[in-house]
Amino acid sequence: MKEKPNLWLVIVFMAVFALTRWPGLLPQNFSAAYALVFCMGAFSKSSRALGGTFGVLLATDLLLNCYYQFVKGWDVFTPSALVYVAINYLGYGVLWGLGRGFGRRARDSEKGAGRLTVTAKPWLHLLGGGLLGATLFYLITNTASWLLNPFGNPEYTKDVAGWITALTSGTKGHPPTWEFFRNTLLSGGLFTGLFAAAMRWSEKMEAQEADAAEEEADEQSEGAQTEESGA
Repeated sequence: MKEKPNLWLVIVFMAVFALTRWPGLLPQNFSAAYALVFCMGAFSKSSRALGGTFGVLLATDLLLNCYYQFVKGWDVFTPSALVYVAINYLGYGVLWGLGRGFGRRARDSEKGAGRLTVTAKPWLHLLGGGLLGATLFYLITNTASWLLNPFGNPEYTKDVAGWITALTSGTKGHPPTWEFFRNTLLSGGLFTGLFAAAMRWSEKMEAQEADAAEEEADEQSEGAQTEESGA
């Protein structure tokens, strides 16, 4: 089995993620970002995968901020807004670590290579991890927003009531935060299920191809040995 998922599959995931970030295409917080980070953490141990995943996140965030700043006229490059973005990346880091925990490393002892590969656990196991990750992302980012309060929202008082407000109703003039949680949970489960199924299918196909190649090599070796014996 290959050490990392097929490149074309990763490209498709990145494209789907970028599409879900298109302004106005989907409801707020309905994004493939949570599933992308979780699944890449679960299926790949490469440092390039880590850099590539967070690089795409950062690039799309920068493009979105430029769109909001120069097209919509919103001031999104303020220190408070940048703090909010940093809070999101804290949540993404937790998602990646959670994905690493829901994937398991298995030594490739059959081929004697001695290298570590990442083998995914059952699909339902990964789906549960994706849902857990989406929930943690929501709790971490909203709790951090309440603690740091980068936009100075008066509703976010430094007590239990303010924290509950941050997790449920949010601030005036904006949709309630429980709707964001609903969208986060739904999109996290949906895209994790799709990404995990695609990755497991890819691994299965790769394993079958590898087995077929090994069988063909064994047959050729046996044929060569038979010819030598006959000579």
